Amino acid sequence: MHHVFVFGTLKEGFPNSAVNTGVRVPGRFVTENRYPFYLVGERRSPWVLNSPGHGLHVEGQLFEVTDAGLEQMDSLERVGEPDGYERVRVPVREADAPSADTVETFIYLKNPALLRPEDVRAGPLGSYTEEHASLYRRRE
Repeated sequence: MHHVFVFGTLKEGFPNSAVNTGVRVPGRFVTENRYPFYLVGERRSPWVLNSPGHGLHVEGQLFEVTDAGLEQMDSLERVGEPDGYERVRVPVREADAPSADTVETFIYLKNPALLRPEDVRAGPLGSYTEEHASLYRRRE
């Protein structure tokens, strides 16, 4: 099993949650480091940039995911594609327990070089909300 921290459309009840076959770890979690987080492009895709130390602590959900589930997520996030996300390990902690131990987990981050400032539609953000999700458009 793998821990995966999700911050956008893969969260429970959000547009791509059906792809997330993991078991949710109870609680709210945040990244230990700060990251730039934006809604990007006409699709309003949630992008957290692989630029630790900038932006805000990102809030999300933590899941335990099988190898097969991780492959499904990788496919959705286009890991390995030039415009895709990178799956990397980062520490997260429970949001309501700042002194709690961190958990090393996978997260999907975008290469900062892919972001064009004119494509930013909202942000920097600390969390992805239902209002943000209502603006999201799936890839055709």
